[in-house]
Amino acid sequence: MYYDLIAELVSFVKVYERESDHTSQDINVFGNWLSQRLKESNQLEIAEPDWEGKSKGRSPDSVINTSLVHLYKYAKLQAKAAIVNTPFSTPDEFIYLISLVSFGSMTKTALIKLNVHEKSAGIQIINRLIYHGLVEQDALDSDKRNRIIRITAKGTETLNKSMQNIRNASMNVTEPLSHHEKMDLIRLLTKLETFHELKLRGE
Repeated sequence: MYYDLIAELVSFVKVYERESDHTSQDINVFGNWLSQRLKESNQLEIAEPDWEGKSKGRSPDSVINTSLVHLYKYAKLQAKAAIVNTPFSTPDEFIYLISLVSFGSMTKTALIKLNVHEKSAGIQIINRLIYHGLVEQDALDSDKRNRIIRITAKGTETLNKSMQNIRNASMNVTEPLSHHEKMDLIRLLTKLETFHELKLRGE
């Protein structure tokens, strides 16, 4: 018989009873708790990876920053390939359109901030989209200096025609990752991005 396994299982039941908020004796509830517990334990026990320059004192922060810069460049190359033979001259233009589709019409300032651009660079992108008839702008009643930007029917049609190529480009960037790895990466990147967004706003 699996005496060691039974003993370990009993020890987990004791921990579950002591530490868990659950009062239910439902085996499914316990199973979910145990699965999460083992997952957290495995994450803590994952061996530290090796990287170039580690033996000479290169820090994890340096590796992460370099990788993010490299991945940005790889993603940009894929995005550029996706917009060949389209009205878009840069990947930023279709990203602005995707932002308008996802979040609805918004002011110039909000659209530029959403895409983390300097004001001058963002204005240039919006102006190109206006020139090609992909977005339109109207003055706000409350602030004539600011403009509300909305995607046009032509912009929606153009974006829809390009979406499959854009999706393929996105998949090419994340191709070697499993679904589970993608979910873990999303959690980590979201944590980083949220931190820097709040820091940028001074919160």
